Parts: sequence; C-alpha cells; structure tokens
Amino acid sequence: MMKFLVVGALSTASLYFAQNFPASAIPENLKKNADVVIRKNFTTVQINKIDEIRYQYNKVTTVLNKDGDSKAAIYIPYQKGDNISNVKVTIYDEAGKKVKSFSKSDFNDFANNPQGIFYSDNRVLALSYTSAYYPYTVDFSYELTDENTVFIPDFVPFSSNNTSLEESQLKIINKSGIELKTKNYPSKYNYTSVIESGNSTEKTYSYKNVPAIDDDFMVPEPVKILPKVGFSLVQFNLAGRKGTLNNWKDFGVWYYNNLVEPVAVSTPAIKSEIAALKLEGSTEDKVKKLFQHMQSKTRYIFVGLGIGGWLPMMPDEVNKKGYGDCKGLTNYMKTLLNEAGIPSNYCIINSSASQVSFDPDFPSMGGNHAILMVPTEKGNIWLENTSQQIAFNHLSYSTTDRNVLAVTPKGIELINTPVYKAEQNKEKQLLKINLNEDNSITGEGNFYYTGSQYDFNLGFINLDPKEKNDALKRRFKTLNFEKVEMKNFINDRDKALITYDIDFKTNNFSKKVGSSLLFRAVPIFTDDIYKTDESRELPFEVRQSYEDDYEIAFTLPKGYKIDETPTDSNITSEFGSYKISFVKSDAQVKVVRKIQIIKGIYPKEKYNEYVSFRKKIMNMDNSKILITKI
Repeated sequence: MMKFLVVGALSTASLYFAQNFPASAIPENLKKNADVVIRKNFTTVQINKIDEIRYQYNKVTTVLNKDGDSKAAIYIPYQKGDNISNVKVTIYDEAGKKVKSFSKSDFNDFANNPQGIFYSDNRVLALSYTSAYYPYTVDFSYELTDENTVFIPDFVPFSSNNTSLEESQLKIINKSGIELKTKNYPSKYNYTSVIESGNSTEKTYSYKNVPAIDDDFMVPEPVKILPKVGFSLVQFNLAGRKGTLNNWKDFGVWYYNNLVEPVAVSTPAIKSEIAALKLEGSTEDKVKKLFQHMQSKTRYIFVGLGIGGWLPMMPDEVNKKGYGDCKGLTNYMKTLLNEAGIPSNYCIINSSASQVSFDPDFPSMGGNHAILMVPTEKGNIWLENTSQQIAFNHLSYSTTDRNVLAVTPKGIELINTPVYKAEQNKEKQLLKINLNEDNSITGEGNFYYTGSQYDFNLGFINLDPKEKNDALKRRFKTLNFEKVEMKNFINDRDKALITYDIDFKTNNFSKKVGSSLLFRAVPIFTDDIYKTDESRELPFEVRQSYEDDYEIAFTLPKGYKIDETPTDSNITSEFGSYKISFVKSDAQVKVVRKIQIIKGIYPKEKYNEYVSFRKKIMNMDNSKILITKI
C-alpha cells in the first residue's frame, strides 16, 4: 500500500513541556470510556517555501490502563531527506512526578513496515517503553523539516476509539507566498467543533474537552463522527517534482506525468509474454485471462521506494522478481493491458472497512491503496491486483461503495466503485440433519458465498485440512461440533463464488422431554447480544448489506412423529426483513429461513427499534420443534 504520512496534531509550546500533568487533574467526563486522555496536543506548521515545511510537535498523553499503551506509542515516521531534531520524551507517574526522560539517541531506527514491507524509503524512529504502573503520562516533542509539501495532515481531535482530548491546537504559519486552501468538515452529529482564529498567513485551530468515543456495539468509526479541517497547498513539491493543486484536473495531469506514465513501460519480454497468451474473444475475456495470468506469477510485498513512496516499481522489475506492492502490481497489470491494446485507469482509493471517499470539491493528495479500472462498453471492470486468490472483476468490502481517483492523461476523474446489494452479499446454507435418540445429530451441509461474504471466506484458501476444520469449529461454535470435516472447497475466480461441503456430528443437540425430543429450529445462529439502550449517545452503523438463505432438513429417528412446529413468521422493517417457514412430512421437517439486512448509518433514536427487530429474529431462530415417540 502507498505510504501516506499522517502526523497527529501535536505542539511545541514550551509552556506545556514544563508542566507535569497529574492524572488527578483530568476531568471525570474525559475519563469515561477512555483508555488514554490526550492532555495537550499542539502542532506548529510553518510553510517556508514550495519545498520546505517545518513541523513542531508536542503531545502529552496520560495512559489510564494497559489497553492504552499502544495509543501512546512513541514513534516518528519519516522519509529519507527529512531532518528530525529536538526530540524529547519525559515520563511522569500518576502524581505527575518525573520517572524518566529520553532523547533521540534512545530511539531505534526501523523500516516503517506495518504491513510487512520488504524494503522502503519510509522509516520510523521508535522508543520502546513499558510502564509497570497505571496511570502514567508521556510528554513527547520533536521537530521535523520536510521537503515534501504535498502532504499537510488533516486536523482531527483523535483517530481511535476510547481516546479523549483535553486540548488540541494547530497553528499554521504560511510564509511561502503560496495559497493554502482549507476546508472545515463539521461533525454530522455535533460531537464537537473546531475553534478558528487568525488571518490568511497565520491561523490557529483548536479543539477542547472532547470525550472518548466508546468502542460500543455498532458505533461508527471516529472518522465518521468527528469533525476535521483539511489543508492543501496550491503549489507543492514531492521529492523534487513540483506541481499544482488548484483542481483535480491539474493535479491529475501532474500525477499521470510524474507517477504513472514514466513507469508504464513495456519490454520485449513483456511483449513476448502477451503474444504467447494468444488472447481471443471479448474485451472481458482478454482482461480476465490477463488478470488471472498476472495472479499466477506474482505475490504482494510492500515496496516503499520511489517518489515519496508513491512511484510504482517498473513493470520489468515486477515481471522478473514476481512481486510488488499495490502500486507496482497495478502498474504491471496496466502495462500488460496496454500491450494487449486495452486501455485502463490507475486508481487511488481509501481502502478501509469504513467507506471513505475523496471530496470532489477539495483536491488533495490522499489515499492508501491502488487498484485498476478497465472501461468497457458493458461497464467498468475493477481489478484488485494484490491478491492471488480474489476473483476477477471483484472488489472486496474494503474498497466498494466509495470513489476513486482515476488518473488519466487529461486529469483525475472521480469514479464510484460498485455497491453490492444485500442479495449480492449472500450466504446460502443447505443442511441435511439426522436426529438421533441419544440427542446427537449427524449431518452434511453445503455452503455458498458471494460478495462480501465471499471475501470473508477467502481466508480458508491457504489453510491445510486440519486448519480448515478447526476454523469451522470456531466459526460455527454455536453448534458445538464434536467433529467436522470440510470437503470440496472451491474458489470460483470467474464468478466470485466460494463453495464447500461439510460432514459433522454434534452431541447434546436435542433435549429429552418424557418420550419426546425438543430441538432448536435453526442450528447455526448468531450469538450476538442485543440490548436496548435508552441513553445511547451516538448513531449506529450496519456496515454491510447481506442476505442469508437457509434450508434445513431434519430427518426424524425411526418411530417418531412431528408433534409441534413453530408458526411461520414474516418480519419487515427499514433495517431489513426476515422470513421463516416449516414444511412437515411423515419422516422429515424442513425449515426454510431467509434474512436480509440493509446497511446504513441510523440515528441513535432508532437503535432500540433495531434491537427489537434483531431480538424478534433471534427468538424465531431459537424457536423449538417437538417430536414424539409413536
């Protein structure tokens, strides 16, 4: 993935460096739901010229418990050419008494490889510190001078759950004479707001007393709740290459000329490779064959070299070595298509579980991933080039339903990725179950997954048989398998479809009631806990639409008859629908169940309605069938 330096809003005010911040001074409302409290978070950003920007940071964080350690990690991300100075770290105990201090010489220098980077120009200075006592406070400051002015971090209160903020301030001083564009994005839920003061050359932004967002059930990610301020310098530098950011068109032309076109270079070896494939048929047929050929010979490894970590590897290098990151593999695939006479667009995207799109009205450098789009008369073909297993023309849940920056010679076009409807994110489950008099069951099942539910099953591919069976036990833990065996696993990369079969046995499934057996109508069910909340403070989010179709055939033991089945049920709401029915015969009862859930962010006032909807479903799933000995 592409490296995007995101530096939190910190500060250099020496006034705060002298304080010791006792934990007792933290307001009670900021301790609620918090693992850490950011006491002071001050940054000064001074833009001196098109290729020089100076950051001064000071962040003071009180860690309340062990879960907060990672949120107060002490590190400095940087690139080759950055100048880092005045590094100071002071640790205080609960009372605000100094425990220890550190300087730059105490830091270790590593490749910045959160995703297993193979080699990279992106580095990180990191200090390892573990406290034996809680709470403790970390006072961390440093200065950094960067020649790359295309990235000016957004100003947000914080980026993670269970973090609260006493005070944060960003002072931005523009001495460059270049226009700095800003945009304020208010919280949609009035969670907090930014305070702004100053003039066009020196502005100060601040937040005060922002409570933590609890990692509560179905709460949206902080990025969807909190406000932010965005910044974009109209003229910028990236590793010695200067450009303009007046609009997406200008920026796209610069991006294409500097980061796409120079590396989309074919070679005789690539030409021979394409010729040997003897591509035939429609454009879709050709793209599919090329894509699956590319998958068969490459693997994903992060490579962060090049212009600020944004320049892809050369196609010949990927071709020879058989690996690349999202940029390199996407550029390689683009080059293969070029050689086949098929145009495509290199696309930058925000890849995350929460859908984040680029602002059409505020151009800025961003994104963390690259994919490819192939325009055809029948519609766009989307290619995720980093996976050897993912299906053709299928995007995962982390890249659907948002826009991309499609880079063309004429500029950037903002294009939306596909939105998968509930019926496209589907699980189909067919179970044939034999009921036994000793309360056990044996059976077989057929499973079928598409859309985002296809994505959630790709992890099975690289597991050996025992690992697959163990993973099934964990996934379907509510059935409490005594034994289970997965068979016939198929990843259909043409249709984005995963199927597999299982054989299983479970003890103590039914319960004896005199001469009768009582058992649950739906064997595999959700064990989520839904509780009403009259004081809920935030909206709730259903992140994915999906549809589950179950058909469960119970075969009775010899000498038994069906005594009671639940009443058929049909539930409909704005959140989705649910239907269950029961079909009886002499030796069998068949349960047909269908649930459809509609994604969205819903207001907090409707949370209890949603809980009621899910509880009704769980009650029907938990309804019992009674069979009696003849």
